[in-house]
Amino acid sequence: MDKKNKNLLSKAGSRNNLDLFINKLSTLPSINNASSGKILFGLDATASRQPMWDRATHIQSEMFEAALSLGGLQMQVAYYQGFGDFKAFPWSNDPKKLISYMNKVRCLGGLTQINKFFEHALLELKKVKINAIVFIGDCMEENADLIINNAGKLSLKGVPIFIFQEGNDPSASYVFSEVARISNGFHSIFDSNSSSKLKNLLKAIAIFAAGGKDGLRMNIKIAPREINLLLSKVK
Repeated sequence: MDKKNKNLLSKAGSRNNLDLFINKLSTLPSINNASSGKILFGLDATASRQPMWDRATHIQSEMFEAALSLGGLQMQVAYYQGFGDFKAFPWSNDPKKLISYMNKVRCLGGLTQINKFFEHALLELKKVKINAIVFIGDCMEENADLIINNAGKLSLKGVPIFIFQEGNDPSASYVFSEVARISNGFHSIFDSNSSSKLKNLLKAIAIFAAGGKDGLRMNIKIAPREINLLLSKVK
């Protein structure tokens, strides 16, 4: 493997960690009823994420388009920013709407609100079935016990949490790892060198949640390496 490929996932970029990620994805339920697949997508939009924001928005837009083109998948985008500002857009299966929502979000200075995002997820679960939660953030400035406790509640509902951490803040790494472990999800660290890998992993999550193994086979060209690995692991 060349140096570029070795750096695709900073710290968590080894083949072993990618294999572990694929194994975790295989625990997601395949969707028989195509109208029921749902992914809740959480974003830290505080000021510290500004340097990567434009690139991350582009990656997420490509994921929405690729996954939602399958049909049978809905996403909700929720984010926090500024002083206690938390918002969640409506559930949608229209990539243009989701991209439009994303383009309205701008980074503002403020503290993290991860626990508020998890509380929102628990409220949504009273109304709809959520198949997976994806969260992208870079730091954690809250009570860790409260966050981990709510991750446990989500785990009891059978919802895996996949966390992509920008940078390597140690406090965030510890809490994010615990959240992923408790929920049977995965925690991966990324940087500006791993944007392509992040995009493909997010696509793999969404494609599998929407269409199961058939959906992966039909979309093999989108992310050949990640999808082939996923197909080799899922039952």
